[in-house]
Amino acid sequence: MGDVFKALADPTRRTILDELTDRNGQTLFEICARLATKHGLGSSRQAVSQHLDVLEAAGLIETRREGRYKFHYIDTRPLEPIVQRWLKEPRRDHREN
Repeated sequence: MGDVFKALADPTRRTILDELTDRNGQTLFEICARLATKHGLGSSRQAVSQHLDVLEAAGLIETRREGRYKFHYIDTRPLEPIVQRWLKEPRRDHREN
């Protein structure tokens, strides 16, 4: 779970996940272009590639090669244990105690 929290701690990585949620299966070039045009983030391709590596190591994205292109896909399965841990039981108002 630590890798997931580390990956989600960075705002650029969260923005990359938002972009993959909006349009799954993007190449590095497409992700860089969308970060620049939609979010004004001028990160280099190398920096974005490093962010993608962190997200992949945490299991939050999967990649698939097609020819010389590498496509990135969001994978929300690593978030399920986090949701289960804190949201599985109804909330109680602690002020009642």
